[in-house]
Formats: sequence, C-alpha cells, structure tokens
Amino acid sequence: MLLRGKTVIVSGVGAGLGHQVAAACVRDGANAVLGARTEANLAKSAAEADPSGRRTAWRATDIGDEQQCEALAALAVERFGGVDAVVHVAALDAYFGGLEDADFATWAKVLDVNLLGTLRMTRACLPSMKERGGGSVVLIGTQSSVAAPTQVHQAAYAASKGALVSAMYSLARELGPHRVRVNTIQPGWMWGPPVQAYVRFTAQTSGVPEDDVLAGLTQRMALPELATDGDVAEAAVFLASDRARAITGQSLLVNAGELMR
Repeated sequence: MLLRGKTVIVSGVGAGLGHQVAAACVRDGANAVLGARTEANLAKSAAEADPSGRRTAWRATDIGDEQQCEALAALAVERFGGVDAVVHVAALDAYFGGLEDADFATWAKVLDVNLLGTLRMTRACLPSMKERGGGSVVLIGTQSSVAAPTQVHQAAYAASKGALVSAMYSLARELGPHRVRVNTIQPGWMWGPPVQAYVRFTAQTSGVPEDDVLAGLTQRMALPELATDGDVAEAAVFLASDRARAITGQSLLVNAGELMR
C-alpha cells in the first residue's frame, strides 16, 4: 500500500495507460482523481478502479485549457482534501511524420498539449502540494525522445516529450525547496491498446501473422517480452510514493532493456 492516504491526480485516463495508473493508485491505497476529455472513459475507468466510488473522482478536462486544469485540482481538494501527486499521461500522440512533410501548425498543437498542457496541470496542483508539505510530479515521456524508432516516425511527439524532460530539470530545482519531486518515466514499446493496434495493422497490411510482428519488436529487448501498460503504471506508483522521497530530476526507462543508458 505505497500510496495509503494520498491523493493522486491522473491526467489522460482512457482505456490504456491512464486507466492502469489510476487502478494501480487505488489498489495501493490512494484516492484517484481522473481527468481526460472524454467523460465516458472517465466514468468507466473510475467504476472499474473503485466500484464503491468512495476513492475516485473525475472531471472532463482538456489540459490545453488552464481553467479546466485548475478545476481538476480543485476537485481533488474539495473531495479528498488536497493533492499529493500528479501523474501526467495526457498527450497528443496521433500525429505521424518527420520534418520534410511537417505541418508546423500541428507541431505547435502537439507542443501545446504535451509540453505546455503538462505544465499547466502541474502548476494547478502546486498550491495544494506546497500546503501539504511536498508532493510528486510524474511525467510520462517516451523512449523515442532519446532514440528514434525505425518503425514509426513521430518527430513532433518525440520533440515535445524531449522538451518536457528538459523542463523537468528546471522544475526539479525550482520545486525542490518545497519538497515537490519531479521525475520522468520513458516507456519504449509498451503492450497496450496503441501497440496492439499497431501489431494488428502491420500484420494485416504485410500479410504476416501478428506473432511475427510482435517477435520483430521483442527481438531487440534484453527481456523476452514487451513492457506493458501495467509495468509503466507500477513505476509511476513508486515515483509517486514516499519510497522515492530522495529521487528527483531523473528519467527512468521502462522498456524491457531495449535501450540501456
């Protein structure tokens, strides 16, 4: 019960990683306050994480809107008395391509959501964290910000997450005196809805079995399988907990050993 008595805000709660983080937080004793743009996803995730409804709350939230970020933080204070941690899963990751075919208006939107949106949500949580004597900010980054994959090109997404890591170092210094820690998890290929869809699509378009596509991904791993959404959620729970009280300004690769640093 690493998070007993704590309240954790989780942004970007859908069917994949966001739900896994919320469920893991509740399992380990926390109250979970869920935010995302789609109310149906929030209601479903909250009900699955805690059927009693006593330890979850949710509000439709677009992290591109500062007032909505503040409203989600206010919900945590109103319902559970404050904010101890925030795990940033919300991201815009559906834009693919490189530089030559770049639509920079879309790049700007990706940066606004993934970088500035995360900072908006973090700032909204700070007053309560300071009042409670500290807290934890867990950023969900990506391995592609330090090692571009060959299978897909997401330059805008990688750049936005790389910028977020750079911001992390400054935030860790700025917020450290308030005992607010800031760390990043960098997943690689992560078995969950997006990668499952990629494997199905690649198998169909290439005319090969899904197991062959999956084997092409796992052959680069030191461990013989992909990390899962659940594995990344476990890392988030640890970084949100007091077990990580002396860890700040760090990036943790959760990637089954595909990239080692």
